[in-house]
Amino acid sequence: MKFTYLPKGVCSQVFEFEIEGTTIQSVKITGGCPGNLLGISHLIEGKEIDEVIERLQGVPCGRKPTSCPDQISKALVQYKASL
Repeated sequence: MKFTYLPKGVCSQVFEFEIEGTTIQSVKITGGCPGNLLGISHLIEGKEIDEVIERLQGVPCGRKPTSCPDQISKALVQYKASL
């Protein structure tokens, strides 16, 4: 299932997930720090949604209260709530 999320408070503009059951198949992130976000995308592909939420939730970016990883966790929480 495709799921699109518009992150808030970060440089990234759009997260596009492909999710099968409870497993993240792929993630495409538009905007933000390309190398870091590509790396994060590769690390979470094939992982269970709950594991990714647990690992990324609450990660700050410098003095900002949120970050791209934290926004990924928020996106996945929203995805689960929409089921």
